[in-house]
Amino acid sequence: MEITGDILYRWVCDLFPVNRSLSGSGNLETLNYLSQIVPELQILEFKSGTRVFDWTIPDEWNINDAFIELENGERIARFSENNLHVVGYSHSIDEIVSKSELESHLHYLADMPNAIPYVTSYYNKTWGFCMTKWQYEALGDGPFRVYIDSTFRSASQGGRLHYGEIYIPGTTTQEILFSTYICHPSMANNELSGPVLATALANYLSSKDNHYSYRILFLPETIGAIAYLSQNLDTLKQNVIAGWVLTCLGDSGDFSHVASRNGNNYADFVTRMVLEKLGCSYKSYSWLNRGSDERQFCAPGIDLPVCSVTRSKYGTYPEYHTSLDNLTVVNADSLFESFLFLNSIISELESNRVPKVTVKCEPHLSSRGLYSNLSSLDTFTKKSEDILNIISYCDGSNIYESIARKCQISIDEVEEIIFILQNHGLIEE
Repeated sequence: MEITGDILYRWVCDLFPVNRSLSGSGNLETLNYLSQIVPELQILEFKSGTRVFDWTIPDEWNINDAFIELENGERIARFSENNLHVVGYSHSIDEIVSKSELESHLHYLADMPNAIPYVTSYYNKTWGFCMTKWQYEALGDGPFRVYIDSTFRSASQGGRLHYGEIYIPGTTTQEILFSTYICHPSMANNELSGPVLATALANYLSSKDNHYSYRILFLPETIGAIAYLSQNLDTLKQNVIAGWVLTCLGDSGDFSHVASRNGNNYADFVTRMVLEKLGCSYKSYSWLNRGSDERQFCAPGIDLPVCSVTRSKYGTYPEYHTSLDNLTVVNADSLFESFLFLNSIISELESNRVPKVTVKCEPHLSSRGLYSNLSSLDTFTKKSEDILNIISYCDGSNIYESIARKCQISIDEVEEIIFILQNHGLIEE
């Protein structure tokens, strides 16, 4: 399939009405839709109640309907009109309440009177409604009927947290990881731009021969990443050489790079290099500005070489986490530009090589004719210095261009020396 901006935008429009959360039928519906585009997508699951590191996967949540009924019978904050009207993971209720009791369960934005806020309560059972400030001011004195028809399912009742995984094998088992999330209801940029672009990348990668293997994950944010890492960390640590979290890539803002915890892994380097090569205006954010699943992939003890890329970063554009993050915030041109940017990252990865030294400590160069058998000030030449410097950066995390920059020599010189070292069995790629 040839990917175009119009196709990407159509996928966003198709998935926009679906109510997603940490779990539930909306997540499964979203994954089923994406699997029609990329049949390689496997729909997998974790059981509710499973302990994953310091967390426990919550019960599966589904909702059928919800509303607030006024004294005159009018129904407002209807789930059927906008699924952000209900606090995520609200329990069922059908009661008559006073205005003061209702107000303790209401959420609105005083400074954005026409926006419905996005609010959840995954790990504390409660109920609640979200509405615009205008709706709140028109409520009247009550009493009010509050109605939420929702269900929770434990593991014994079939409760599951679903996620998607695509694995595209290359000529090597070394992996590139892309991760995105499928837990937000009707928000276009913050939610759907990531899964749609990840699907487009999978479609593109499946149609070509690749040096690297590619793993693409569709996870409920935070708990999904933690659950996945709890079961797959050893494989990821062994194989992943670079990874990216994809989110907020559909608006017209400049590209943004949210760095890893150390800020200098292979994914960080490639991201900056591609943005500079493309001549893009972009914003750099440190680890202190994190907020997506890079928090889990780069956590102490996990330490995978992952960073995040966005356009307008989550939390920095006014529509974020509100009903105003709708189909007008994203557009076909920006989605396609983001697709091309991610393709450029893949092209850079596939065209670059990552050398790795095969011995521990400095190799014995003189026995291979690469260093004088006599040791004196005169025998330590610029060439000897370059060889040792290059070897010191051949740790499996630097491409040729990175090594050239760090050693302050040309890429041609790096290639020449690495070729010599490969012939002596000192470097592998």
